[in-house]
Amino acid sequence: MSVVVDAETDHRRAVEAVRRGLAELPPDAPVRLRKKTSNLFRFRGGEGGLRVEGLDRVLSVDPVARTADVGGMTTYEDLVAATLPHGLMPLVVPQLKTITLGGAVVGLGIESSSFRDGLPHESVLEADVLTGTGEVLSTTEHPDLLGGLPNSYGTLGYALRLRIELAPVRPFVRLRHVRFDSAAEVATALAEITESRSWAGERVDVVDGTVFSDHEHYVTVGEMVDTAPYLSDYTGQGIYYRSIQERDSDFLTIHDYLWRWDTDWFWCSRALGVQHPVVRRLWPSRYRRSDVYRRLVALDRRLGLSQAVARRGGAAGVEPIIQDVEVPVDRLPEFLAFFHDEIGISPVWLCPLRQRDRRSWPLYPLDPDTTYVNVGFWSDAELSPGQAPDHHNRRIEQVLLGMDGHKSLYSTASYPREEFDALYGGATYRELKARYDPDGRLPDLYTKTVTG
Repeated sequence: MSVVVDAETDHRRAVEAVRRGLAELPPDAPVRLRKKTSNLFRFRGGEGGLRVEGLDRVLSVDPVARTADVGGMTTYEDLVAATLPHGLMPLVVPQLKTITLGGAVVGLGIESSSFRDGLPHESVLEADVLTGTGEVLSTTEHPDLLGGLPNSYGTLGYALRLRIELAPVRPFVRLRHVRFDSAAEVATALAEITESRSWAGERVDVVDGTVFSDHEHYVTVGEMVDTAPYLSDYTGQGIYYRSIQERDSDFLTIHDYLWRWDTDWFWCSRALGVQHPVVRRLWPSRYRRSDVYRRLVALDRRLGLSQAVARRGGAAGVEPIIQDVEVPVDRLPEFLAFFHDEIGISPVWLCPLRQRDRRSWPLYPLDPDTTYVNVGFWSDAELSPGQAPDHHNRRIEQVLLGMDGHKSLYSTASYPREEFDALYGGATYRELKARYDPDGRLPDLYTKTVTG
């Protein structure tokens, strides 16, 4: 087993510091983590009060047991850097470098291995959690707490340390971009790949999809391989999502594959001008990454620049639509038809998902016998006069309700309380809240994710 020097000592000190910090906060003070980065899109202001320095380390990697002990605030960028030298990776690596392991567990995460390995919380073996009472509890002794962490967004406690499973990788990934004309064909292909873990007679290790219009869809299947005849690089002038339309096959290193979306924040760097050839040459490569783009979006939200531009163009304003939703695979064509007709954002990301085991995860319940497709869309939509500021987001929620679907809560949510409780395990959540945060020291989930 390899151990990062002094990481254990720093971790113990950090745990004590965050415990003290929680105890010292005034009873009426909001409890927030003071983190360097965030991948939430609920820009509601306020500074974090709990310091988390020292909780951002990979504590150890065991290449024999294929496990890693990791501080809860460790980014996947640092986690992957520690595991790849051992020929290993987390079972699911969310697509943005600064997503933290703890954040992916309490706030969900997904990627192209999720058709086989589910969501990040399913590969957590145990965790140490700071609860609202100020106790640090092990989920080994409190398994119901582990079950309640996914989709709790820190309202039951903060994951300070996690032990996760790792999976073996090969050095390179061979990609095939398969075009389909209709959403029905895509849904059929994603369902078949999830069941057989193969396509056209060849093994599939990773799979996702990209929708450019209602008649241009791609499923990208990847197989990990030991050799590659050439390698593409999309960290410079090349743009990964454009390559999907331009070539049938491709080869990337496993490292570059895991971070293929981060350089251009999928395609959202386009709105910031970073895909313009001149701007791209002048924009330093170290700043072509998702956390930089998010800070620019946060600045735009504070200054209201996009709103002002939209109003000058005659619209009533713009509504940010930053969402990831899950729908059963057989409802995907219906959802995409609605989306093209009423929302009109493109491209759209597709990622098939199947729960890895039959365990209950009550705050984000999925049917273990159903294949879902995560549909991701991240842009603005113009508002017409008289429309509510959350008009489009609320419409998406209403359509999802009729399709046995729901969405992640990292961004705008407008669900009425009754709908929210039915979708996200309201009764179970209240039981866990009473057990692990009886004084309500941490925020309530509905308040944190919906009403603010």
